[in-house]
Amino acid sequence: MNTKTLTKTLGLAVLGGLIAATGACSGSAGAGSDGQVTIQYWLWDDAQLPAYQQCADDFTQANPDITIQITQTAWTQYWTNLATQIAANAAPDVWVDHVSYYPQFVADKQIEDLQPYIDQDPGSLDFDQYVSNLAELWQVGDIRYGLPKDWDTIGLIVNRQAAADAGLTADDLANLTWNPTDGGSFEQAIAKLTIDQAGHRGDDPDFDKSKVAVYGFLPEWADGSQGQNLWGNLASSNGFTYADQNPFGTQFYYDSPALAATIDWMAELSNKGYAPQLDVQSSLSRLDVLKAGSGAMTSIGSFNQMLYQDTPDDYIFAPLPTGPQGRMSAINGLSNAMYAGGQHKDQAWQWIEYLASPACQDVVGDTGVIFPAVQEASDRSVAARAEVGLDAAIFLAYLDQPSGTFLIPIAEHGGEISQIIQDAIQSVGLHQTDAQTALTTANARVNALFN
Repeated sequence: MNTKTLTKTLGLAVLGGLIAATGACSGSAGAGSDGQVTIQYWLWDDAQLPAYQQCADDFTQANPDITIQITQTAWTQYWTNLATQIAANAAPDVWVDHVSYYPQFVADKQIEDLQPYIDQDPGSLDFDQYVSNLAELWQVGDIRYGLPKDWDTIGLIVNRQAAADAGLTADDLANLTWNPTDGGSFEQAIAKLTIDQAGHRGDDPDFDKSKVAVYGFLPEWADGSQGQNLWGNLASSNGFTYADQNPFGTQFYYDSPALAATIDWMAELSNKGYAPQLDVQSSLSRLDVLKAGSGAMTSIGSFNQMLYQDTPDDYIFAPLPTGPQGRMSAINGLSNAMYAGGQHKDQAWQWIEYLASPACQDVVGDTGVIFPAVQEASDRSVAARAEVGLDAAIFLAYLDQPSGTFLIPIAEHGGEISQIIQDAIQSVGLHQTDAQTALTTANARVNALFN
């Protein structure tokens, strides 16, 4: 469930020629002559597909008159296709939803209120079974726009051999501190992990930043307006607050000096040779670069930890560093949403209810791929990771800390905000301007969206 660049506004109607390419959805799938109904379900994560296919098979076995057809597409294509299908009144009956997108669905009346279905059978759902306050993310007053699917937090992943060679222990990495002035022990560790082609480390006076062999840190620059994968966590630990309220803020604070200092610090890493320059950064993902040995450390979401199940001893997982205001991680949750224009809403509700139940979430939890929203299923995911040698404790630790987690911004105009802020932040990463200048201009553009 990686939060990547949000480049499309959901109300956008994409070229009509794309409609045919996205396959049949609720607008074309109906009840057959034998009363059989096909429910279209969309998700973007291929790693989750097998578990949800098992849920679909189990559901159809219990409900033979309902078939679930799952469509999986990659993140960017997923949202483009969904916008296209909505514009054509042919969206899937049920889709995996993201907090950055659903406010626009609400504004455009494209998403169904699930509360009336819940009220028909008030004892069918136990909202106390979910982790933290995940159910509240999708509730606006008395209206509920989704049932919780899963959740995630962010940590660090470090090449174990690189850490050992740099003299860094797991305990060292678990207790890093950070500030935007000198980077704290976090930047000291990054310097130690950086090696030039002559074997000099970043904290060695002879280090040559123009000939780096291994970068100490691989930052995430394509992080939208949330910074979920890096800068949002650091900035929040530096006192940054996104908006006047969350969810549905209308006055944003991206011009905060606390955020600007964070982004300038990130940009300075590449100036020092500790991180790759954004304009020459590999087209490979940060995690691929880490696996290739060209980087020693990066941030990672709990949703990606199982990518390392085949080589668990090669990496150390650590919590994010503690900033001036404490150690903080974004906590994000997904839901399953119902299309307001669907033809088979009763059957779609049955599927959504099943997806949110322990019957399905335990199946997903046993794979270890994600942390399901139901607490017991989430515990099963932790156990599944432990069985293959992966310690998930660092992703859970934030939940026990006061103010250890924060919500990424949930607001209307999410796609537009994301592009404006990402462009501004990347301009700093490209060393075209300073963060305060770029973010002050960008923040004015964001707040103008709500005037």
